[in-house]
Amino acid sequence: MGRVFITWGGWNGHEPEQTAGIFEDVLNAEGHDVTVSDSLEALADESFMTDIDLLVPVWTMSQIGREQEAGLLKAIRAGTGCAGWHGGMGDSFRNNVEYQFMVGGQFICHPGGVIDYEVNIASDDPIVAGLDDFDMHSEQYFMHVDPSNEVLATTTFKGEHWGIDWV
Repeated sequence: MGRVFITWGGWNGHEPEQTAGIFEDVLNAEGHDVTVSDSLEALADESFMTDIDLLVPVWTMSQIGREQEAGLLKAIRAGTGCAGWHGGMGDSFRNNVEYQFMVGGQFICHPGGVIDYEVNIASDDPIVAGLDDFDMHSEQYFMHVDPSNEVLATTTFKGEHWGIDWV
């Protein structure tokens, strides 16, 4: 199995340490060699990153140094997988546009906080094969997304939580 690097930190509201622990347990159970860190420093270590098959960043509203960002982007360009979730991907490093470009989008806001909404499956891609539309009770994310992305699921904002008339 592969080598996985889980790195966590940033805003505690998304419980990065606890979430990283869940990912670690699941990936270890699947036979992966998992390294977990609450630091981004290893991203700048080329010899370490060369051996990583999958990177799981669990960071929200944080900052990444130039060396760490360069190491992360180099690894991704070389074929290292990257798996993110929730704000741990789309809202990791707000001031790093190269990172946002790699991710393919950027979190903007979630009007209304935790609300009820519907998620609509928007693709017949194998990743979502067999999934039907479903209801959620969570933060409804509004994202800016690269138009070249294949969007797998969408949600429609009704405008009631925006406080502006043109939405």
